[in-house]
Amino acid sequence: MAAVAGVSRATVSRVINDSPRVSPEAREAVHNAVRQLGYVPNKAARTLVTRRTEAIALVLSEQENKVFDDPHFATAVRTATEELSTMDTQMVLMLTHDETTHARVLRFLGAGHVDGALMMAPHRNDPLPAAVAELPIPVVFSGKLWQPEDGLYLVDNDNVGGARMATEHLLGLGRRTVVSITGPVDEKAALDRLAGWQQAVGADQDEVSRLTACGEFTREGGEQAMRELLARVPDLDAVFAANDLMADGALRVLRAAGRKVPEEIAVVGFDDQPAVAPLSEPPLTTVRQHPGEQMRRMVQTLLRLVSGENVPPGREVIPTELVKRASA
Repeated sequence: MAAVAGVSRATVSRVINDSPRVSPEAREAVHNAVRQLGYVPNKAARTLVTRRTEAIALVLSEQENKVFDDPHFATAVRTATEELSTMDTQMVLMLTHDETTHARVLRFLGAGHVDGALMMAPHRNDPLPAAVAELPIPVVFSGKLWQPEDGLYLVDNDNVGGARMATEHLLGLGRRTVVSITGPVDEKAALDRLAGWQQAVGADQDEVSRLTACGEFTREGGEQAMRELLARVPDLDAVFAANDLMADGALRVLRAAGRKVPEEIAVVGFDDQPAVAPLSEPPLTTVRQHPGEQMRRMVQTLLRLVSGENVPPGREVIPTELVKRASA
């Protein structure tokens, strides 16, 4: 190949390994020779030289049924796959939810099989994030963690601001009793959305207890929480649900109870999931977060770290926006 390109073997090696120490002319000559000869790099040999595997792990520390049922996780997985494929990097999907699978994930990540990891681990008592953060590979986390975040890399959506915006929208419509269907208390995103609602309505702890019910981020949970709130707060005239699945469940219960939406009770969700919000009855006003953009930025940050760039640690927050439809 060096002879065809008219350059030295060292120059060919630098071009194939993406070294910046090559002139544009020499780079183009090598690329022309690659095309002419149909050269395909030997990835195993390249790994020995560069110590790079060209593989990234996406670790989801969550029950499998939730991963495959919740559109948020589906969007994250799809986006990670697409982003990494454009960089000719393989994605290794790892699902874990107990001590046995945690140990397997740690062994795999620590054995040099991947260049870095993207991690989604929302639950309070999960020991895996702290253990992964100690591994000698770069890691980027999704959302907030329950552990100290000093020196770590995180990308999050503005859950507090989005929930506050949704609740203020309901109050701006003249609604006087805005209740909230919350997510599980062991997830930071759920607590942030509860905090945003609480800030907007100015509720004290007694009012929080009376005006909220937990729906566990599921449609069935949203149905049960809506029944509880209708019985406990019969004069409610607005609902902020902390995700679209719970909001859709709430709409089903209100419809079955003969309560008109939005005439009697206005409803706002959170996520703007394409398979849920616009297809609800009526179509759901909701807070649009950006799980795809969140994952894209996680991938970009991780690849910069893998390439050796000096990236300052910290938590990046992506703004949310209100999408108005017929439910409020």
